[in-house]
Parts: sequence; C-alpha cells; structure tokens
Amino acid sequence: MQFENLTALYHYLDEQVVQDVSADELFAGSYLRGFISLASSEYGDESQPPSQQLADNISEKLQAARTELNPHDRQIVQDYWQHLQQAFSA
Repeated sequence: MQFENLTALYHYLDEQVVQDVSADELFAGSYLRGFISLASSEYGDESQPPSQQLADNISEKLQAARTELNPHDRQIVQDYWQHLQQAFSA
C-alpha cells in the first residue's frame, strides 16, 4: 500500500464509505483519520508524503488517547493502524 501524499491517504479512507468494508473498518478508518490529520498539521499540510516520523507521532498520539476507547474498539483501531503503517514506511 503506497500513497503519494496524505491527500491520497485521506481519499482512500473516505472511499471506504462507498466500498464494501466492515463497520469496524469504517470506525477505525474514521478514528485514525482524525489522528493522522492532527499529527500531520505539526509537519506540514496534506501534500506531504507519509513518513516514518509522522507515523511515530501518530502512534504516540494514539497511545496517549488509549483510554478514550474500550478494549475491543482499541484493538480494532490498533489492528487497522498496523495495516495502514505500511504506507508510512516507504
């Protein structure tokens, strides 16, 4: 999974609404989109490519907010984040 920039990643997450994805994936994608947006604002704008530094920042923010979710939802988000992090490691 590769994205040229964060705009492309946001588009991927937004398009899940019209695709046949599970409610868990929709929830995790929406939840993570907010954290990605928050973290990315510290580094630039949506034209920036996904980077490991940005992924690390997102992971830190997710860890700090872990009490916002119940354990089941937290696991859903964590699993989805692990999947999405592939786009940040290139």
